[in-house]
Amino acid sequence: MTNEISRRNLFSAGAASTAFQIIRPELVRGAGKEKLTAGLIGFGGRGRQAVNDLLTGTENVEVVAVADIFEDHVETNMRWINEDARNAKIKDRVKIAPDRRHIGFDAYKKIIASDVDIVMLATPPGYRPMHFEAAINAKKHVFCEKPFGTDPTGVRRFMDAAKKSEELKLTVMSGAQRRHDRKYQITVDKIKNGAIGQLDSAYAYWVGTPVIQQKARDAKWGDMTWQHRAWYSHLWLCGDQIVEQHLHNIDVINWVMGTHPKKVMAVGGAAWRPREEIYGHIFDHFSSDFEYENGVRMSSYCRQYPTQGNLARKVDELVIASKGRSNCHDLAGNEPAAPPYQAEHTAMVNSIRGDGPYINHAMAVAESTMTCIMARESAYSGMEITWDMIINSKQDLFPKQFDYDLKMESMPLPVPGVYKFT
Repeated sequence: MTNEISRRNLFSAGAASTAFQIIRPELVRGAGKEKLTAGLIGFGGRGRQAVNDLLTGTENVEVVAVADIFEDHVETNMRWINEDARNAKIKDRVKIAPDRRHIGFDAYKKIIASDVDIVMLATPPGYRPMHFEAAINAKKHVFCEKPFGTDPTGVRRFMDAAKKSEELKLTVMSGAQRRHDRKYQITVDKIKNGAIGQLDSAYAYWVGTPVIQQKARDAKWGDMTWQHRAWYSHLWLCGDQIVEQHLHNIDVINWVMGTHPKKVMAVGGAAWRPREEIYGHIFDHFSSDFEYENGVRMSSYCRQYPTQGNLARKVDELVIASKGRSNCHDLAGNEPAAPPYQAEHTAMVNSIRGDGPYINHAMAVAESTMTCIMARESAYSGMEITWDMIINSKQDLFPKQFDYDLKMESMPLPVPGVYKFT
């Protein structure tokens, strides 16, 4: 069923007989206005907000199933959906019956095997390649929180599934919400069409504060449980801040450039994070010098320091060109716009139904994820890392078995010259 042959055309042509059946949206774009259903994998803070954003930004969509490895996440966030005033207008479309609240490391399989049309991925990003691959193999449309992995092996796995999603014409919406901020969309389009001349250099910033999820380890928690409870402090789950957070800004520059950098030289370390279990083994600052194939360079800076004292904060992008400069969202005038966290869901559903342009962010944001991993590995190792090196890297951080009490080694803080890039 195409956009040109709508449901209305079919019925007006006398095609309402039993010989015709409405094609379900998980199989093809352009399914008209029939109701869509979504299942959420990962019911933490980002997952529950994604539910609110989806239902606020769309109509005729329901969330009907959820999966998480922790039962308390499901219980706490179901209460939030039902009781928080921010959900008053959407909670009637959260129809997650008790038998569709799945718990455990394999719970995601129950969502994907169900009849939902959209799978929403909001677990810690270490799981993203495995979950995305399974969703695409099941021919589901996907809302996929960024980043798309934490190591090169995982991102390559994601990229393979991304190619399949394009072949199947499945919609894949990323959580890189700047791509659906109208001010960014208009400005980036103007930059690409020469509004400020030929690009010369670019800058990306996320200079902010720490993300710490737990204050202490419960004595009852095994290693794997602990690492999930404090996932932002562990590399295999979060990818470090340059991957998990700074991707937003680096993705904007890649979007403007229309490609990924060819190499990077980066530095970083832990100037503030104490060498205590709660803080894990990730860096608290990175500075990276990227170079693109055409010679344009991007300087990127990210930092997570506490708010003590008068510390600088900056979350932004900047491109400099032969005729001017732009922060990538300043050439849109007074263009009215919906909040981008909701606009991305509106665009996703329109893509699925055939009411808007087809959207598949899978490969573009996967390349931005690999760009960030490339810089992380340069800072960790002290080496200059090229795209060919990172795309062929054998690094694989993902565990081979899963159990709440599984014993897991905690890697040391990377030391350049000692840490080995593989």
